[in-house]
Amino acid sequence: MSSREKILSGVKANQPSIKVLPEIENFVQPFTDVVEKFKTVLMAIGGNVHVVQNMADVIDVLKVQFADAARIISVVPEFNDYATLYQQGDDPHLLNDVDVAIIKAHFGVAENGSVWVTEAILQERVLPFICQHLVAVIDKKSIVPTMHEAYEQIAGTHYSFGTFIAGPSKTADIEQSLVLGAHGPKTMTVFILE
Repeated sequence: MSSREKILSGVKANQPSIKVLPEIENFVQPFTDVVEKFKTVLMAIGGNVHVVQNMADVIDVLKVQFADAARIISVVPEFNDYATLYQQGDDPHLLNDVDVAIIKAHFGVAENGSVWVTEAILQERVLPFICQHLVAVIDKKSIVPTMHEAYEQIAGTHYSFGTFIAGPSKTADIEQSLVLGAHGPKTMTVFILE
């Protein structure tokens, strides 16, 4: 018997007994207004939130908030008149000087102020991380209370890329000072469509 076979047989002989997995509780949160909770949490972690009626309202706010932005990219066709539409297949290296990136998100999570995005919606996975300012648009009805509900929504679906994004990039490991935009967007603004 080789060393490898001895090790594998030893591991096999010393397996723990099989136990039934525990039930996973759906932790009920003490808040009832998911939109208000989402707004409160995202603003507490450095993000901005605007509740708007339509895409025209979004553009009105963006024109003021990012008046000095030189390059604005969007993957959302409704912003064609305001931003350059990024097409899947465009060279991602050309995104290195993007000031503002506008994306849609599948849904938001109230308990941590995050949004869920996949490559299918982003078209280019680097886009929300390479820009100076990230703008995400979500539907009010798509905000879920907790990560438990979020994972229930994405369970069983396969993605080439998917991530939760919460607030601007930040770090506090340098002299215990919070730095926004340390390794990604300096700001994150979420528009909640009524």
